[in-house]
Amino acid sequence: MVRHIASNALTLLIVAMTLVGGIIAWGAREMQAPGNFSQDVVFEVKAGDRLKGVSERLAAAGLISNGLIFRIAARNAGDDQKLKFGEYKIPAYASMKQILGIVTSGKALTYQVTIPEGLTSFQIVMLLKNQPYLTGDVKEIPPEGSLAPDTYSISKGDTVASVIRRMTLAQHRIITDAWALRAEGLPLKSPDDALTLASIVEKETSVPAERPIVASVFINRLNRGMRLQTDPTVIYGITGGKGNLGRGLRQSELRKKTPWNTYVIDGLPETPIANPGKASIEAALNPAKTNYLFFVADGTGGHVFSETIGEHNKNVAKWRKIEARKKAKRLKKKK
Repeated sequence: MVRHIASNALTLLIVAMTLVGGIIAWGAREMQAPGNFSQDVVFEVKAGDRLKGVSERLAAAGLISNGLIFRIAARNAGDDQKLKFGEYKIPAYASMKQILGIVTSGKALTYQVTIPEGLTSFQIVMLLKNQPYLTGDVKEIPPEGSLAPDTYSISKGDTVASVIRRMTLAQHRIITDAWALRAEGLPLKSPDDALTLASIVEKETSVPAERPIVASVFINRLNRGMRLQTDPTVIYGITGGKGNLGRGLRQSELRKKTPWNTYVIDGLPETPIANPGKASIEAALNPAKTNYLFFVADGTGGHVFSETIGEHNKNVAKWRKIEARKKAKRLKKKK
């Protein structure tokens, strides 16, 4: 009798083990089997998502055949706590095992956001807040000049604040490296002074080859105790960096004292007037060796430089003639 019971128990155990083994084997086959979707799919793991919710959405989208098997496999592999938020590209016919590896890899799709040189910190924050892949806000506008213009890779769900931190660290590295390699005898007391001068250079010219020459004009003026007299500083004092002026400067504005109006104040403005790029920072700290004290637009997008006020006045007269011809052409087109 005892032998009979033991035999039956052993039989049941073998059957149970066979069933369990069969289920495990079936689950393993399910995890390895190709998916039933014929096109690549972008799937988003949202911040705060848990494995159950992700598996249910994957199943609802037809990307996995069984959410329970997916979750069990994830837990057995120790991947159930490794979900990384972001958008992931899931290739056509990917197996559940491949999909599990993808959504726990952290290798989310990336997008590019380009921050042009010469934007103010306010403008950069507004640009980032308008990016469809970024979330959140910043508590306050970063200090002017502290953000490095560049092209940055971002993932969906990244925060505006996280990109600002990256830009701040990048600008700190740039100015630190450039300051260490600065030319001798510059009338700049600190990296902050260098950023301020670089921001003026950035706003005065978009021609790469001109940056060191423009920087030399301002360095020469500072060395001689001359006021910088640069229009972009006046404009910043009017707009506060929150937009473009959209018109010419008035004489009253050139005479109005602000912490940035270099027609009125001596030396550099109180702060940078924009966020300069690396090239402008390097130009400010290693300017060309010239005797130039003046420059004016030449009508081609660049500038003409001069050492004396007499030469400068002649160049200004030429520029005014160019402006007058351009204005006449515009009026003729309107008729």
